[in-house]
Formats: sequence, structure tokens, C-alpha cells
Amino acid sequence: MPRSLRTLYEYFALYSSLMLLAIICLTWSVFALPLYFLLPRDLGTAVGRRGIMRGFRIYAWSLSASGAYRLDLSDVDLLKGGPPVILAPNHPSLIDALLILTRHPNIVCVMKAELMRNVFLGAGSRLARYVRNESSRQMVKESVAHLLHGGVLLLFPEGTRTTRSPINPLVGSVGLIAKHSGVPIQTLIIETDSPFLSKGWPLFKRPRLPITYRVRLGKRFAPPTDVTSFTAELDAYYRSELAGAPQSTWLKGP
Repeated sequence: MPRSLRTLYEYFALYSSLMLLAIICLTWSVFALPLYFLLPRDLGTAVGRRGIMRGFRIYAWSLSASGAYRLDLSDVDLLKGGPPVILAPNHPSLIDALLILTRHPNIVCVMKAELMRNVFLGAGSRLARYVRNESSRQMVKESVAHLLHGGVLLLFPEGTRTTRSPINPLVGSVGLIAKHSGVPIQTLIIETDSPFLSKGWPLFKRPRLPITYRVRLGKRFAPPTDVTSFTAELDAYYRSELAGAPQSTWLKGP
């Protein structure tokens, strides 16, 4: 294929998928908003989480089918049907949560408060009873309640997307929630060879395709008694696991 046609196709593959994602989110919002008020809480939560999983699966399928991404998310499937757990991934890309949510039907995600008010994501996230990170105390309280009710919690220990290699400084929320809920922490190691949708990446800047993206299961940690020492241990573990990861070629040094 001539280079100009290849470039045109790559733009089409990426941004038609993003357009599809916007359509999926808006369509689901139309249904999720009334369902939030009409359905009993437990049924609405289950419907909301499965609806998000299935909608985002369509988007992930479009990324693979177009050749834009080479996705390997199969490790997350091993967690289906298991006990409550806190999923703690590193966070190189804007779509990390979205891709993880495609693989499990009962994940509650801790989200930035402004995203809960977003026209694309707000109604669906409220139906799924996702947790706002607006108040640390309330976030911990709600997260613990979801875990004790049998949910799987998705929380990024960095608090934001990775900006320096191999990982940003960690916050203590993961350890604190695990301590109060008595639920273990399952680390997820995300590896990607592209800075596309990383912190500071312009949305309409074309990356080199295809993008390789893999999520693998890391170590499972027991609930800590000392949150500070656990956070330091978790930080050291990530640094060891991510040494030489594909993203180390484009992330800034420490």
C-alpha cells in the first residue's frame, strides 16, 4: 500500500473507532439515565456494569478489527467468577480503564468526579454505581461497601496517567481500602509500545500503528496492616515489573 494511503487508513482506523466510542457512550446514556430511576438498586447496578462491559467490548473489537491495536487482555478473564478483589493497574494510557472493563462483568471503577458529570460517561457510570474520587473519605467508604457486597474494585494507585518511567509516585488509597475491607489487591501490569493517549498526547496526533497493548496479572497482595509500608512495597514491585517495559522507550526518565 502506498505510504499516503496507509497514512489515510491509519487516521480512519483510529478516529472512526473513537467516533464509534462516542456513539456507544451517548446511546447507552439515553438508556442508562431512566434506568437509574426505574430499576431497583442491585438490578440497576448489574445492568449498568454489564452494559458498560458490552459497549466497551464493541469499541475494543473495532480497535483490533481495524488493525490499529494488537490487544492481549486475556489474563483479566481469569478473574471472572472469583472473590472480591481490588484491581490495581499502572496507568500509561487514557483507555486503560475502558479496556479492563471489557473483560469482567462486575467491576466498580473509581472515577474522577468531573467524568461522572460528563455527557458521554455520566449516566452510565451512575447506573453502574461507580465511585467518585471527589472526597477521599467518601471514596474509601463507598469502595469498601462495594467490595463487601461482592464487587471488584478498579483503582489506579498512581491516581493519574503515568508521566515518568517506570511509574509515578503512588497514593495510599489502594492500601487503605484493602485494610478496611479485608480484600486482597491484585496488581495488573499494563505494557504498551505507544504513547498514544498518554498524558499530554494531542488527541488528533497520529501514532505509529499497530499499537501493541497487553495486560497481565501481577502479584496478589494480602490486605495490609501498615498502609505506608505497603505503599512503598507496592511501588518497589511495580518498578521491578516495569523495568524494561515497552513504555520505557517513550516515558520520561525519573
